[in-house]
Amino acid sequence: MRHGAIPGSSGSVRPVRLLGDPVLRRPCAEVTSFDGELARLVEDLFASMYAARGVGLAANQIGVPLRVFVYDCPDDEDRRHLGHVVNPRLVETGGVSVTGPEGCLSLPGVEAGTSRLDHAVVEGRDRTGAPVRVTGSGFFARCLQHETDHLDGGLYLDRVAGLRRRRALRAVRRAAWNRDPDRAAAQAAVPAPAGPGG
Repeated sequence: MRHGAIPGSSGSVRPVRLLGDPVLRRPCAEVTSFDGELARLVEDLFASMYAARGVGLAANQIGVPLRVFVYDCPDDEDRRHLGHVVNPRLVETGGVSVTGPEGCLSLPGVEAGTSRLDHAVVEGRDRTGAPVRVTGSGFFARCLQHETDHLDGGLYLDRVAGLRRRRALRAVRRAAWNRDPDRAAAQAAVPAPAGPGG
């Protein structure tokens, strides 16, 4: 039996920012006020994530440059993980590196094989300021790393190189949501990742 409100049920759906929007490329600011405004942001993040049919969403993806993300994500054993983290820090990664399909609500319909470690630990606060520690494995570890990257101004495409990257960028160019010439020019400027990749 569920106790309390369903996450996002009192939130407003906000539009998800797409590749090319500068807010996605700027590191987000630390949250300093654990108040009603933060609680509303968390609710709006859940509502927006569910409306877009995602498993995670970072605040800058709805245009709010603060270090907050939400998730409702399964792991590889299909166990559901539901929550939010304020001022998250990725404090531990490990296990094996797994290359698997990864997508993003800010690049709808575009996926690329992306390498991530299959264990991750994030520490931060909840919306009341209480400390939280979230441990993930498999797909959920991928989600935690992906959302933390967003808050640092990163996208999963930064971790993709070579043929996979070229295919993903070609899919972006062809995407219906990317028909705006200004957006196309901005996404063409996505920097290539440093170091080797596949």
